[in-house]
This record gives sequence, structure tokens and C-alpha cells, in this order.
Amino acid sequence: MLSSVARIAIVGGGSMGEALLSGLLRAGRRVKDIVVVEPVPQRAEYLARTYSVQLSSLSHAVENATFVIVAVKPSDVDSVINDIAHAAAEADNGGAEQVVVTIAAGVTTGYFESKLPAGTPVVRVMPNAPSLVGAGVSALAAGRFATPEQVKEVSALFDSVGGVLTVPEAQLDAVTAVSGSGPAYFFLVVEALIDAAVAVGLNRSVATELVSQTMAGSAAMLIDRMEQQREPGEAPAGFLVDTSAAQLRAIVTSPGGTTAAALQELERGGLRAALDKAVRAAKTRAEQLRMTSE
Repeated sequence: MLSSVARIAIVGGGSMGEALLSGLLRAGRRVKDIVVVEPVPQRAEYLARTYSVQLSSLSHAVENATFVIVAVKPSDVDSVINDIAHAAAEADNGGAEQVVVTIAAGVTTGYFESKLPAGTPVVRVMPNAPSLVGAGVSALAAGRFATPEQVKEVSALFDSVGGVLTVPEAQLDAVTAVSGSGPAYFFLVVEALIDAAVAVGLNRSVATELVSQTMAGSAAMLIDRMEQQREPGEAPAGFLVDTSAAQLRAIVTSPGGTTAAALQELERGGLRAALDKAVRAAKTRAEQLRMTSE
């Protein structure tokens, strides 16, 4: 549980920074405890008008923050990291150790640690697009100096926009390939299924409604089943342990029926192999884009 005196600085007011801001406020965080750094005037005005949030210069925001969340694009990290480091060195947090949290894809904790004051706790997080509607999933990885309690506090921050789990940093490229890129795979499948529905005679609005609601309901069924099968104390909150998709698929597939015929075509068309190749390609690309301290 975050301390009531914790002050949060969000550096970057883009879509993911806004998602976290919105989630924190929905979760009951006080607007006076959050400050946003957004250099684009139109975007800053929008955030101030929509959320009544405080806007600040980077140096002032960081100097007074317990948690500094770097929510800029990976290509913009170098343009802000030195200013963050300077402000962090001047920080006055009433004795609380400042934690830097990065959601910049591909930028390692080691890179931040090499730029920040020695011993600065860094936590790297990979959230995904559904965080925008409070239904995301975020994977956390601790840097060398982050304590378990600090990781727990960062987890509480991201719990406001969806599920949270902790992984070794070496696995974050794989996380990026699965949950980070995963929404795009899902939307492609939805798009293809809508087109197929139109091809067999449905109008596009009906097809879109049917496919969207079917996908949402199926995901809800899967999550419900996984929650039911999880043993108490088996995993941390927000982490679903049992993949029950195969069980549910079997339930809705009658032998010799329409679903069985459709699944046979999907298997023949190489759906599993295509998804495997897609995830491997995304992971490889994430590794190529990685920024390290080396």
C-alpha cells in the first residue's frame, strides 16, 4: 500500500502516461499528490483541463517526488535522463528514498542506473494498451537497488490500470512480444473474423457487434475459469496461474459439429505456427531495440 505522503511525478503525458494518471485517480489517489511533466502545450492544457492535475517543469517535479515515472518514448529517454538525474540528486523527499520507474520499452534498468545517482532504485515496467481502459496487464522487473517493498509499492501504482505481475528483467523482451504487442494480434484476428462474417452474409455493423461481444465474453469466461482454479496463496494478486483455454475450447466444440469443422481449417491453415513465428519475431525485434548501459 502506498504511503499517503508519496508524491508521484509522471514524466510524459502521452497515452500511457495519461492511462496511469487516470487509473491512479480512479483508484483514489489525490490529485494534489500527482504532478505531470508534459512539454507539448496543447497536450499539457488537455491534461490540466481533463484531470485538474498539476503541471510542472521536469526539475521541480522530480525534486519533490517519491516516485518518478518515466513515460516517454524510448527515443526520448536520452533527452530527459540527464535532467532527471540532476533533479534526483537535489531531491528532497523527507527522508524517503526516491524510486525511478520506467515504462520506456527496451530501455533497461542498467541504462537508467548508469545515468542516475549511484544506488538509485529503478523498476522497469511493461504495461500494454488496454491499460487505457483499466484492463491492462503490466509486468514489473526490479533493478539492482530496488527493494521488495519498493517493487510492491510500484505494483500498487500499476494495479490501478489492470493486473500486475513480477518477472526477471531478462524476460521482458518476451513479455513485450506477448502482452505488449498482443493487442495488435487480437485486433487483427477480430478484423479478419469480421471480414469473414461479412463474406458469409452478415452486414458489417452486425458482424462487428457479434465478433466484439464474442471476444469480450470469451475472455471473461477464461479469466473466470482461471480464477476458480487458482489455489489460495499459489500466486500474487493479479497473476493468473492456470491456462484453461484448451479446456474451454473443448467445452464449446461438439464432436463432428460446426466448431470442430472450423477449428480443423484453422489448424490446417497454420494458425498456431503463425502465432509462434509472430511472437518470436517481436521478441527478436525487442532485443534489437534494447538500450543497455554497455
